[in-house]
Amino acid sequence: MTLNLVDTSLRDGMSSVSHQFTTDQVAAIAGGLARAGVRTIEVAHGVGIGGSSLQYGRAAATDKEYVEAAVKAAPGASIAALYVPGISTFADLDDIELAGATTLRVAVHCTEADCAEQAVRRARQDGLTAMCFLMMSHKIEPAELAQQASKLESYGAQVVYVVDSAGAMVPTQAAARVAALRGAVDIPVGFHAHNNLGLAIGNSLAAAENGATYIDGSLRGLGASAGNAQTEVLAVALTRSGFQLDVDAFALAELAEQVVAACMKAPQIIDEAALLIGYAGVYSTFFHPTKRAAAKFGTPVRDILLELGRRNIIGGQEDMIIDVAAELAGQREASR
Repeated sequence: MTLNLVDTSLRDGMSSVSHQFTTDQVAAIAGGLARAGVRTIEVAHGVGIGGSSLQYGRAAATDKEYVEAAVKAAPGASIAALYVPGISTFADLDDIELAGATTLRVAVHCTEADCAEQAVRRARQDGLTAMCFLMMSHKIEPAELAQQASKLESYGAQVVYVVDSAGAMVPTQAAARVAALRGAVDIPVGFHAHNNLGLAIGNSLAAAENGATYIDGSLRGLGASAGNAQTEVLAVALTRSGFQLDVDAFALAELAEQVVAACMKAPQIIDEAALLIGYAGVYSTFFHPTKRAAAKFGTPVRDILLELGRRNIIGGQEDMIIDVAAELAGQREASR
């Protein structure tokens, strides 16, 4: 079976560099990925097009500039962008289409497939490949997730993803969700892993073994909190497992070593906050805001993340990080 290895170093990986990749760096990485055989390369702000802001972090360039740089450097690849309803707009979509993007990846919470309908239909109308993300897929059982995937297929999605946004899954959970989607839809299924429990590669292998044919990675594991499945490691591990990939694993490893490593502010590790995100099952982009809130209010990171998990706080509710930190600080003060 031939798998499609999708690289998201230049989108999810933006979180690792505070969205400060330059257009020259984007061109160097995108060009290297294309030469190594990667055919879908995701680019632009880490939380999706239109995300450059005080709330989510200002990027070093516009989404349009990033896409233009990638398109020019990687003519043989499809340059993809992430569209998150509520953050991204059709005006943002117009910009990246003009810049040459040919794939749109629409991301919604796992229980809110209907929020993707407008963007998916617009993408198909414009001739873009439409992929859909069911974020925080660990939050619901496989059968319910499959129902949401069926909705996405009915809107025109051409690939639907199980997305472990919190890095909270173990391989049996990844396998069950992918298998459920494979039984419910006639379109390909993808898998996007985060590494908060150190299982991004294992979960991706389990996903592939259960029928996922699109597997996401990022070079050096770049990504929010503990990062993502490592593209160059995926290429080797999947090949060793008997899957066929039309990529050059050695070229990917060299690109990661020679280009991406030099762009990194620090190694991608599983520190306390990243591990707790996986344990609590909260969104990976809560990593830096939670650390800042902990420092401001003198509240332990652990307490904030565990409480966010208990309250089932999801992406788009980042304001609750401050509320929870302040509330916990008040409780500690009152108990003294």
